[in-house]
Amino acid sequence: MTAHPERDRIQLANVFAALGNPLRLHIVRVLADGAEHTCGSIVDGVPKSNLTHHYRVLRDAGIIWQRPSGRETLQSLRRDDLDARFPGLLDSVIDAARRDIAADQPDGSRI
Repeated sequence: MTAHPERDRIQLANVFAALGNPLRLHIVRVLADGAEHTCGSIVDGVPKSNLTHHYRVLRDAGIIWQRPSGRETLQSLRRDDLDARFPGLLDSVIDAARRDIAADQPDGSRI
């Protein structure tokens, strides 16, 4: 596993590029609960090789931490680093993504 970028090396353009993909945005929304999640517990129905790619993009952009734990890799959101580097950005992106999903629900329910 490659190293995570230091906080001061996280670039806004890389964060936006990573969050521009709907699957990666979904992963970030799930991780916003503050817990660590195993790779396979976040998204269903996506091949492991595809998930590996998306997790790598998020890690390299400085959005997530990855930590080996036995045979699993745990993912968590780098909220403290992102909030320090770009105050309010993460909350705004997550809130907007939730509003978009709610608007797509025919009965107006939220996910």
